[in-house]
Amino acid sequence: MARFITRSSRKAGLPPGSVLHIGEVSQAEVKIRLVDYTETELREDEAASIEECFPFKETPTVTWINIDGLHRVEIIEALGEHFGLHPLVLEDIVHTGQRPKMEDYEGTLFILMKMLRYDDERNEIDDEQVSILLGANWVISLQERPGDVFDPLRERIRHGKGKIRSMGPDYLAYSLIDAIVDNYFIILEKLADRVETLDEKLVADPSPDELREIHSLKRELLFLRKSVWPLREVISALQRGDSSLFEARTLIYLRDVYDHTIQVIDTVETLRDTISGMLDIYLSSVSNRMNEVMKVLTIIATIFIPLTFVAGIYGMNFTNMPETKWSFGYFWALSIMALVAGAMIMYFRRKKWF
Repeated sequence: MARFITRSSRKAGLPPGSVLHIGEVSQAEVKIRLVDYTETELREDEAASIEECFPFKETPTVTWINIDGLHRVEIIEALGEHFGLHPLVLEDIVHTGQRPKMEDYEGTLFILMKMLRYDDERNEIDDEQVSILLGANWVISLQERPGDVFDPLRERIRHGKGKIRSMGPDYLAYSLIDAIVDNYFIILEKLADRVETLDEKLVADPSPDELREIHSLKRELLFLRKSVWPLREVISALQRGDSSLFEARTLIYLRDVYDHTIQVIDTVETLRDTISGMLDIYLSSVSNRMNEVMKVLTIIATIFIPLTFVAGIYGMNFTNMPETKWSFGYFWALSIMALVAGAMIMYFRRKKWF
């Protein structure tokens, strides 16, 4: 249950806006990448300190500051002080157990999302909280650790593909959101493949391994639903134009992301229903298998009941039992038991009981 419940007890009693990192402990260095561009010019650097990014706040260019690592709260505090971020925003950035949401703070738009990737080695979803801050001419993205789904976006900026170099920071923020949402489809494809493989195994020969796989998939889909469902409200608020930082020409792209979000939610619900049906199939298969075993055992016991009766009668050894003096009594008794057993088997087969 570690991914479903974030331990937040360390924040108990602290005043609102306290910048305390809640999340995965890391000793890695915080990595700061700076991308500054216009339609004709591009600058891409790795900053040694957060202070190197401060002059870009007032430039007429579009600036993207990407920070990998939230455990150095002093960097987050310095960033917040220079860019005028609300203390509650800083608190939400370093508390990695947040649900997706959007807040508008007078000139700064704060968007919080879950960036999900599929770990093929562990065969499960790997999650990471991403905070996106949109200002007048800048975008700041903050994530828990290095590695993200933004590399195709960086390539588009480097080579000037598409509209991104000719659009403003709102289009850059949209592109970050779109990259995160599009990656959900990759995860859904992975989960759908697992569901299809599991379905084939259930039909062929269900085993306890399939039951464990069913529970694993249910947990993954529940976690995915928990990460994606609140995002619908966030994208809906953005595409309605509630924030003045998003220009009208960008809203149509946000509507497209909203459609993708609805599609992801529908697919998640479909897979969850399928998995629930698979659990019923597994339980029915196990029950049917048990019924078959019990039917065979019942038939065997039924056949041996009259045979046991005959053997019991002639095993009493009373003195006046005439059959005990017969020369072929033993063989007669065996023949009678064989005839009884054969007659019962023929009767069961005619009834199609086995």
